[in-house]
Amino acid sequence: MSFTLKQSALTVSNSVFDKRSSITCRSLFLPCLNLQNNPKRTLLSLSKPLYISSFQSFNEKSVILCKAYEADKSPSTAAAEAKSEAAKSVKIGIYFATWWALNVVFNIYNKKVLNAYPYPWLTSTLSLACGSLMMLVSWATKIAEPPKINLEFWKALFPVAVAHTIGHVAATVSMSKVAVSFTHIIKSGEPAFSVIVSRFLLGERFPPAVYLSLVPIIGGCGLAALTELNFNMTGFMGAMISNLAFVFRNIFSKKGMKGKSVSGMNYYACLSMLSLLILTPFAIAVEGPHMWAAGWKEAVSEIGPQLIWWVAAQSIFYHLYNQVSYMSLDEISPLTFSVGNTMKRISVIVSSIIIFHTPVQPINALGAAIAILGTFLYSQVSDHVNYKRGCILVL
Repeated sequence: MSFTLKQSALTVSNSVFDKRSSITCRSLFLPCLNLQNNPKRTLLSLSKPLYISSFQSFNEKSVILCKAYEADKSPSTAAAEAKSEAAKSVKIGIYFATWWALNVVFNIYNKKVLNAYPYPWLTSTLSLACGSLMMLVSWATKIAEPPKINLEFWKALFPVAVAHTIGHVAATVSMSKVAVSFTHIIKSGEPAFSVIVSRFLLGERFPPAVYLSLVPIIGGCGLAALTELNFNMTGFMGAMISNLAFVFRNIFSKKGMKGKSVSGMNYYACLSMLSLLILTPFAIAVEGPHMWAAGWKEAVSEIGPQLIWWVAAQSIFYHLYNQVSYMSLDEISPLTFSVGNTMKRISVIVSSIIIFHTPVQPINALGAAIAILGTFLYSQVSDHVNYKRGCILVL
């Protein structure tokens, strides 16, 4: 079995190979492809040569993605496929730009509301209620296709919703006590929590590169916390609890949602509705209608009727930015999503500092930059360790 690379043509000498086959690439550009450890039986039957359309290297020494198409495809077909790929890239770019913009707007209005009306449990509840209502209306009017789900789906979703609820409330409590930028700097430390939980609770092992990537994350967050001018322990702990809760949300989601064919938009809609049911009784118990009414009267007297718009805006934009992020995850790889999430935090931190005139010391800014850089490095390293060395042929 061998690959022969002639100009742009890739020809396979044997017609069929299976999991016992071992292929040696003689080209200097392709590493060895070993299919012996492939758990699935792989069949490739070719009567015509394949033409290389693109190479993509994920890592200099690990993975090369090799895309090919059959020789009998017309140039117009190949051009149409290239145009389709370009359209997909544009679509993903629009998703990312919309996701970041909506997230920035949400954080601005959320902080405005919390400054004037410091009731984070109610604010969190309203965010979930608004999103749930929007999706119910969308399903009822057929704007969005309702998901086909059953009791098993809700059972699998329940632990995810519990973790999501805790993380959402904790982040809102944090932002009610400290600057938006500080909350997001601490929340950039979520990868460290992910590795710690996976290592000590799930028994997973990681290569040294992953652990090394945590050093700038932990060091940067610690430096930013120590030099924060308006440090508040409640705000700090809220962000830390949010990190831990979202790590468990991701773990529960991976374990419970395997094989569920629900779109990202509908998945988040169901998550919001179940989280709303979980959160509402706790919000009433912690704050309660009497505190909400008294605080609202005082806030309206100081801010005016525009407070209503602030509350509505933060609730609507919270759902929209989360919905778009889940829709993005349907279209991209986890690595691309992680990079996008890192860039999102940068846009939120910078915009909130500018809009709210948050005082920042140079050493504090350095800590934030180190933490975010560490998050970016972690996303790169953790993705590459999931790939085995070899050449991936995508037909």
